[in-house]
Amino acid sequence: MKAILLAGGKGTRLRPLTIHTPKPIVPIFNRPFLHYQLDLLKRVPEIDEVILSLNYQPRRIEEIFGDGSDAGISIRYVVEPAPLGTAGAVKYAGDRLTESVVVFNGDVLTQIDLAAVIALHRERRARATIVLTPVENPAAYGLVETDAGGNVTRFLEKPTPEEITTNHVNAGIYVLEPDTFDRIPSEVAWSIERSYFPSLVERGETFVAYVYDGYWIDIGTPEKYARVHRDIMDGRYAAAPFAGLAAPRMAVAPEARIEDGARVEGPCFIDEGVLVKAGARVLPYSVIGRQTQIEEDATIDAAIVWPNCRVSRDAVVKDAILGRNCHVGRSVTVNGGAVLGDKTTLTDYTRA
Repeated sequence: MKAILLAGGKGTRLRPLTIHTPKPIVPIFNRPFLHYQLDLLKRVPEIDEVILSLNYQPRRIEEIFGDGSDAGISIRYVVEPAPLGTAGAVKYAGDRLTESVVVFNGDVLTQIDLAAVIALHRERRARATIVLTPVENPAAYGLVETDAGGNVTRFLEKPTPEEITTNHVNAGIYVLEPDTFDRIPSEVAWSIERSYFPSLVERGETFVAYVYDGYWIDIGTPEKYARVHRDIMDGRYAAAPFAGLAAPRMAVAPEARIEDGARVEGPCFIDEGVLVKAGARVLPYSVIGRQTQIEEDATIDAAIVWPNCRVSRDAVVKDAILGRNCHVGRSVTVNGGAVLGDKTTLTDYTRA
């Protein structure tokens, strides 16, 4: 069985972090995000190959994962000639497949039991199965209606308050039959949500929903990207290095140097090669990437700092995200919500 990972987007909502780093490989702690999705797929032994559907900076992704040997699963790459939309990308990547295929959006982190979704698909002899998940604010999403038998009946894009009949949204995980791909035009941008799925409903084909109310998040915005780190540190999503880690849940690499007089509070993550100098403070929910230097009396407070950064003396970085190779000058304050791209320099006494 094959899985297609739709990982071709430009990650525009995560800019400037994704200008030099494609969204599938933005780091969650010290692992590219795509590793977490591959870990989930590896739990289904019959999935013997993952097809990565790429468009934006594909070489960066292939350089990290290669043929999948290090990740423990075979990987094949398909690069779209131009952005083809969600359905167009599925057809381009899977047009020659003959058996059921798992399709996964490239920005979804979840702990769903994929084997159970596949089992439902086979039990119902479905042409397509879609995973739905409940949300607190259904007005902010496109909704998916189902009948009492779990059959999909309608898609509602941006519903008005009067139109809201469900809080179930598309979770970006599907099991599809490749012989339905003939309705998707070749090498044309085509939407799986707006065109392919509605065609199944219109034709009366067996199109079923699997409702999942466990952990699910789209990492595609800075706010949700930061939330994923908090959720892992708090144990809401079980993943290394925090799975099984006792309170105060401080994941500090043995190669990191914490000088006497520095203050470190958990939960937090400090990677290899980091130097935290005397008087510096690393406060809860902080993430510090490898080879970063936190100088005397600087404060990192619930911030995510990518590798090879330098935070100078008396600087404060709070609730912010710093890309790689950033330099925060002396007595700089970086306030909540700030997102700095790679190689940003903030001169002394700057307020950001």
